[in-house]
Amino acid sequence: MRHARLLALLLASAAIPASAQDAPAPAAPPSVPVPAALTAEEMPPIPLEMAERVRPYLESRGAGFAGWDPNTRAVLISTRFANVSQLHRIAMPMGARTQISFEAETVRGTYAPTKGDVIVVSKDRGGDEYFQLHTLKDGRLTLLTDGKSRNQINAWSRDGDLIGFSSTRRNGVDSDLYVMDPRDPASTRIVHESKGGGWAITAFSPDKTAAYVADYRSVQDVDLYRLDLATGAMTPIGDPKAQIAYSGVEVAPDGTLWVTSDAGSDFQRLGRLDPATGKFKPVSRENWDVDGFDISDDGKTIVYEVNEAGSDTLRILDVASGKVTKVDALPAGQIGGLEFAPWGEIGFSFSSAKSAADVWSLDPATMQLTRWTQSETGGLDPQVNVEPRIVTTKSFDGLEVSGLLYMPDPAKFPGKRPLIVDVHGGPEGQSTAGYMGADNYYLNELGVGLFYPNVRGSTGYGKTFVSLDNGPFKREDSVKDMAALIDALRADPAVDPAKVGLTGGSYGGYMCYAAAVQLKDKLTATTCIVAISNFVSFLENTNPYRQDLRRVEYGDERDPAQRAKLTEISPLTRVSEISKPMFVITGANDPRVPKSEADQMVAAIRANGGEAWHLVAADEGHGFRKKANADYAFLAQLVFWKKYLLGE
Repeated sequence: MRHARLLALLLASAAIPASAQDAPAPAAPPSVPVPAALTAEEMPPIPLEMAERVRPYLESRGAGFAGWDPNTRAVLISTRFANVSQLHRIAMPMGARTQISFEAETVRGTYAPTKGDVIVVSKDRGGDEYFQLHTLKDGRLTLLTDGKSRNQINAWSRDGDLIGFSSTRRNGVDSDLYVMDPRDPASTRIVHESKGGGWAITAFSPDKTAAYVADYRSVQDVDLYRLDLATGAMTPIGDPKAQIAYSGVEVAPDGTLWVTSDAGSDFQRLGRLDPATGKFKPVSRENWDVDGFDISDDGKTIVYEVNEAGSDTLRILDVASGKVTKVDALPAGQIGGLEFAPWGEIGFSFSSAKSAADVWSLDPATMQLTRWTQSETGGLDPQVNVEPRIVTTKSFDGLEVSGLLYMPDPAKFPGKRPLIVDVHGGPEGQSTAGYMGADNYYLNELGVGLFYPNVRGSTGYGKTFVSLDNGPFKREDSVKDMAALIDALRADPAVDPAKVGLTGGSYGGYMCYAAAVQLKDKLTATTCIVAISNFVSFLENTNPYRQDLRRVEYGDERDPAQRAKLTEISPLTRVSEISKPMFVITGANDPRVPKSEADQMVAAIRANGGEAWHLVAADEGHGFRKKANADYAFLAQLVFWKKYLLGE
């Protein structure tokens, strides 16, 4: 019997062609190597062939205005040629971008005004946000701060002699105020011991005997003070008990204090503030927020930007006459970094759907615009990119909510299209119309629409709107807003109601987790990035300097009633209801939303038998800034959406 069985096996083997017996197992298709700093848990490989198709969309870059060199009239910009953004200098419009910082981490900084003899920069480590201040010269950094605490550049004196900064060096929690001459680090001195993490020097008086100080308590409540730099005496401007928000604060050469404030209005307006009485006299008339401004060196002209439903417009104010001139030459887009040069030219950054972020200048006398950079877009034509349209609907309580909808070209992609909803963070933030970068791949190559909602609690729609989600008992009203908007989109004839996914980061990541629980019947899958899964553990573990600031927004976990409600509304509490696939993306060094928030959510989903991909970066914090990491994360999300949104 034994020999018979052996003979049968030999005969069976002989019946198989030799080529089949000897053929090796099929080789797996080539895949993208996982960057060294990333850990990809329970995720499939990324096909190299797909990455090659996407590559041009990953190779766009932008340039941000960082300041004028007052001595040579050159411009300082921030842009990325390698893995992270660095500082570059441009001697003339459209001239060469000469790199002047060469660090492994992102570097931000500016010239000293007026003198221009020193550049002060800030840099952290691996996204930990423990920024240190340095001077930059000949490509080298010289440390100005203690190397351990969290330090933030606040403001320069107008003559460039002094720089004010905040630091947690005293106790690791409170943002004390310091002044130094950066040419002499030994000159550093503390000028105010603070209580809380929201303190900053906003401006110096012309004679440098005093500084104006802001205590940011919430998006609705910012208190202003005048600080005597010799005695340390702090004098409130107006009533600190009043709930008024101030944003930009600048001192004109004649000592006039200019601010943006929502005093007497639902919106931030530009105007003069009397330091003695606290009386605010607005000069802007728009029924939208003024998001930024700057004053010319002679004090005669002010440039300011107005946020009109997510698109910025420029205005020029003649101080003496009060005449306002609108700058019409720019299309709808995003403006930032406004700064007058000593000779009167205005520098700024601008981006739009059809233009990556670039550096521009404006001569207010002639209204002539000059482009300083034209950032690469990976060889792609940005003019084919689509513009958004505003979608509005009524929420459960009748409140009007809105968002920006980008839909692919119907001539190229006819019929109902899949859609990804992308929720902004903050929650005191706003989705605005700008350059979409790599996300244009979804629109232009896959025919997937993108929607960016602005639910209650978003900025840009007035102080009443921004307050409507405050505290644990109103928190889920914003989730209901999102449900109303998704319902409106699913009813849109251009949208496939069976193929809607949702993503979001930070607070938008909480909304992503909440949607996975509460809106799962409307969604195919979710991608949640640096996200809050449990409000109690988040408030207990976020960086100590942020705890009180976040309690104002979300609620106080130390109060039993609020703690109970925070637990009730936390997505982790209802994790058993998550039934659709989820992709979680995390920075291991995140000081805002600790990695533990992701770990506990992923573990709970898997324990319940659910599917949770998890991508963790060891050298990132609250979001991915390094190009290698960001590229891999984008490609991994593309694999996820191809499988769970497009069904490929």
